[in-house]
Amino acid sequence: MPILELDQVSKSFGSLKVTDDVTFGVEPGEALGIIGPNGAGKSTLFNLITGNVRVDAGRVSFDGADVTRTPPMKRCHAGVGRTFQIPQPFEKLTVFENLVVAAAMGSRKAESEVTDRCADILVRTGLVERANVLAGGLGLLQRKRLELARALATDPKLLLLDEIAGGLTEAECRSLVDTIRSIHASGVTIVWIEHVLHALNAIVQRLLVLNFGKVVGIGAPEEIMASSAVREIYLGIDV
Repeated sequence: MPILELDQVSKSFGSLKVTDDVTFGVEPGEALGIIGPNGAGKSTLFNLITGNVRVDAGRVSFDGADVTRTPPMKRCHAGVGRTFQIPQPFEKLTVFENLVVAAAMGSRKAESEVTDRCADILVRTGLVERANVLAGGLGLLQRKRLELARALATDPKLLLLDEIAGGLTEAECRSLVDTIRSIHASGVTIVWIEHVLHALNAIVQRLLVLNFGKVVGIGAPEEIMASSAVREIYLGIDV
């Protein structure tokens, strides 16, 4: 049974249809990449999965339950975690304090009950040496790592990554990909929106292509990248 399933999901803002009859499923333990040009509806799709935006039509299922009308926090408690394109940590809190806040909210436990797990996440995400640094003083790569760590602190079964490699140097991107690979290897299901295609292809088993809110194709990365429809969408972009 898929851990995440969207069935004919649609969303419009006024006369603009940003998600058009989207249907796909993600198996437990899978890593699925989502690509598409700017304005294709990728981030809106994440907002529909998390409940931050309500669907107009269709059904969203998570872990065997219909969550189409379930509030975002309840979806988080059920195991849906996400990062955002622009990290927005609590800048006046330390890295560790940021994790503790996220873990306590995501698990509905007291802060004293989540500190050990947060310490483990610091190690997993390469932030242990910056545990006591104020988040506002971090560079871009470490802010991205903290965004990833905060999502992990909610103890997700499904991790949604929204362009987490954007803006990084080649070396920084490789380093972050290694961290994401280890997280995926631990059994976390990943759905990853990204423009840095070599980063995606290092992790994902399948790619889904969105254009103008519609699914253009879904399949193995090599098949998707060889598709004439995908090449047309990315005309002028090195695929």
